[in-house]
Amino acid sequence: MAKSSGLNPEKLRELARMGAEELLRQVRSEIVAIERTFPELKLPQHRRELRRSLSDARARGRKMSAAARKAVSDRMTKYWAERRKAKAKVK
Repeated sequence: MAKSSGLNPEKLRELARMGAEELLRQVRSEIVAIERTFPELKLPQHRRELRRSLSDARARGRKMSAAARKAVSDRMTKYWAERRKAKAKVK
């Protein structure tokens, strides 16, 4: 891939983020305009709050500790070793 723009990846990413933010602002303003024109399309307030809380919960997520990841890794390593052993016995 040729570098014709002369922008480093960080600068390019920053410009893309700024463009995405502007596009998001435009889309949100269009949504407001549509909801003002067609109020029956507007979500009820409690549905908006529910949707917002669900997206917050998804964004927050659960973090697995390093010890928990290691425990899962050990269990899965053992599981797949047993599967390979059983498959080898069948052949």
